[in-house]
Amino acid sequence: MSMISIGGGAGESASVEASHAERIHAERILEAALRQAETRGWEAVSLIEVAAGLGVSAEAVLDHYRDANDVADAWFRRGWRAMLADKPSGFAAWPPRERLRHCLLAWFDALASHRRVTVQMLRTKAHPPHLHTWVPMLFDLSRTVQWWREAACLEAPYGSRRAQLEEVGLTALFLATLRVWARDESEGQRRTRRFLERRLERAEWWLSRCDRCRIRHRRGHRASAG
Repeated sequence: MSMISIGGGAGESASVEASHAERIHAERILEAALRQAETRGWEAVSLIEVAAGLGVSAEAVLDHYRDANDVADAWFRRGWRAMLADKPSGFAAWPPRERLRHCLLAWFDALASHRRVTVQMLRTKAHPPHLHTWVPMLFDLSRTVQWWREAACLEAPYGSRRAQLEEVGLTALFLATLRVWARDESEGQRRTRRFLERRLERAEWWLSRCDRCRIRHRRGHRASAG
């Protein structure tokens, strides 16, 4: 009697293995490009030479990355994944400031092994002649802040006044911390960590003040309406 395969069986398993192999291949290309960038600078990276160094065809690289900007985007996605990774036990009960700190430092720590190259990637994206990277970079900044809020379990619903204030403040904080990190040669990124801690304290005070002002405004509006 023949057996009927349920749930895809061997075919599904082969598909999963193929997908895993593709991810490993893409990671090898990314790591090779980063190593090349460390020796010659990001703008001098050649994906043709990356392919030759890996012993694969240029077409195989094109299957994963259309150009060096695609490689840079893949590198920055590592930061997003680090932000969203499993959190320590009891994370949800931490104060918001500590949750924000943990998640943003995860982003910086994930990219720290190639900090200099990361900064070069950002400068290349922002270079005036590279108009095709400007708008995507702005959207990526917005996505980074959105993922940061989500990863830190901030409670304000998306689109609410509180969430909008948080997005503005967190965008400014991210960019300010990024500027410090870009020049941070200290062990364990101590300068960045201290800077972020101080700024988060100020942000926490500012948001709590906004909350108090909003509560007073609502009470005043209700009293005048009554």
